Amino acid sequence: MSKKRIRLNAVEMANPVQDNAGLWRYPDNKVDRYKDLDYWIELAKLLERGRFDSVFFADILGVYDVYRGSRDTALREGMYSPSNDPSFAIPAMAAVTKHLGFALTASVSYEHPYALARKMSTLDHLTDGRIGWNMVMSNLESAARNYGREHQLDHDERYDRGDEYLDVVYKLWQTSWEEDAVVKDAANRVYADPAKVHDIGHEGKYFRVPGVHLSEPSLQRTPVLFQAGSSDRGREFAAQHAECIFLNAMTEEETKFLVSDIRERAVRYGRKPEDVLFFPKLNPVIGITEEDALAKLESYLSYSSPEGALSLLSVWIGTDFSKFSAQELLEFIQKGEKRSGTNYLLEFFARNEPNKEWRIEDLAKFFAFGGVGSLVVGTPTQIADKLEQFMDNTGVDGFNIAYITRPGTFEEFIDKVVPELQRRGRVQTEYGEGTFRNKLFGQGDRLPPEHPGSRVTRGENPSS
Repeated sequence: MSKKRIRLNAVEMANPVQDNAGLWRYPDNKVDRYKDLDYWIELAKLLERGRFDSVFFADILGVYDVYRGSRDTALREGMYSPSNDPSFAIPAMAAVTKHLGFALTASVSYEHPYALARKMSTLDHLTDGRIGWNMVMSNLESAARNYGREHQLDHDERYDRGDEYLDVVYKLWQTSWEEDAVVKDAANRVYADPAKVHDIGHEGKYFRVPGVHLSEPSLQRTPVLFQAGSSDRGREFAAQHAECIFLNAMTEEETKFLVSDIRERAVRYGRKPEDVLFFPKLNPVIGITEEDALAKLESYLSYSSPEGALSLLSVWIGTDFSKFSAQELLEFIQKGEKRSGTNYLLEFFARNEPNKEWRIEDLAKFFAFGGVGSLVVGTPTQIADKLEQFMDNTGVDGFNIAYITRPGTFEEFIDKVVPELQRRGRVQTEYGEGTFRNKLFGQGDRLPPEHPGSRVTRGENPSS
C-alpha cells in the first residue's frame, strides 16, 4: 500500500514579521528583503527545488490597532506592518518556475468581485494555470474605516455576504465565456464570437453585476480556492466553497475534529470528502542533534516579544489585552468580554487543556513564537517522524511551513527535512502535470462537477 503524499506549502507575507513577534531582531533574519524582488525570485526557485506545492501569501488591509487603542505596538514590533501587496511578485516568481503554485489572499469584504475575478484570471493566465485564491472575510476595523465604512459587518453577515460574493465570481469565471468563444478567425475578422460571451445578470442583496467577465477563460477558469475560517460559520463557508483549508489547530485532537467536521459538512453540499484538502500550520526548528535544536529554540525565544503577540491577539480575539493584568485568568475574560468568531482561539484552550489555568502572560508567551500553529523541534529525522505521525493520525493532506527566519527556515527545511521525507516516499520527487488544481487533486484543471461553483447559472440570483 502506497503512503499518502505530504503536500507542502510555504507561508509568506510581504512584510517584515508574520507571527513571530520580536524575531525581526534575530541575526541573519533578512526581514527587510520583503521589498526586494530578487528575494521573491530566489524564494520561488528554492521552493521549486524543494518540490513544494505552493507558496501561500497571507495579507492584510489594515493595521493592528486594538491593543492600547493604538497602532504603536504593532509598528514598533513590525507586526504585519509595514505591508506591501504580494500579488505583484507572483508573475516574476512564475517566470522562473514551471510547477510552483501561488495562493494569494484577497479580501471578500473589500475587493469588489468584478475586479477580483479579472485579477485572478489575469494571474492564472500569466502563471499558466498556477493561481489559487485564499478567501478571507477580513477582521480589522482599521481596514473598514479606510475603505470608507464606519464599522466592519458583523461576523456572520460577513460570511453571508461572502456566499453572494462567490456566486458572482463563479458566474464570471464559469459562465460568462463559453469554452470556444475565442475563435481568432483572422479571415472573418473575429477574435471572439459575441454570441458566446454572456452577461451574468447578477442582482443580489449585496452586489449588482449585470455584464460580462472582462477576461477570456484561463486554464483553470476558477482559481484553486483556499480558506482558513475556524468558527462555526467559517467552517460552513469552507465546506461549501473551499478546496484547500488552512488549519490553525495546534493538537492532533483539534485537527482531527476540524477535518472530520468540515468534510461531513462538505458532503451535505453534494461534494466528496476527498475534494477538500487540509493543511495545518507548522513552525519547524531544525538542529543537527536534538540538543542543537533545543538550543536554537531557546535562542529564538530570547528575542520573542509577548507584547507584540498581544497586539495580534487583541485583534484576533476582539479584546484589548492591555486592559488586563498579566496575571488575569483567561476564564474571566471569556465570560466578561463580547465574543466573536475568532474567540474560537479561547475555546481551543478551554477544550484542549481544561485543567490548566491560562493567564494573560501565558497566552502572550505562547503566541509570541509561532503564533497559531504547531511547533516542531528536533533533528530532520525527528521532524519527519512527527509529520508522518500527525498526518496519519489526523487525516490532513499536508502542511503549511511557516518561516521563523527568512529565508533560513525554508533553506533548512528543504535541504534537511525534505530529502528525509522523500526517502520515505512521502514528498514528491517530481511534479505532476497540468495546472495547480490538477497537481493537487489529479482530477483535471477545472472545478469538479460536484463543486457548487460548477453548478451556477447566469441570471439566477440569490434571494435578498
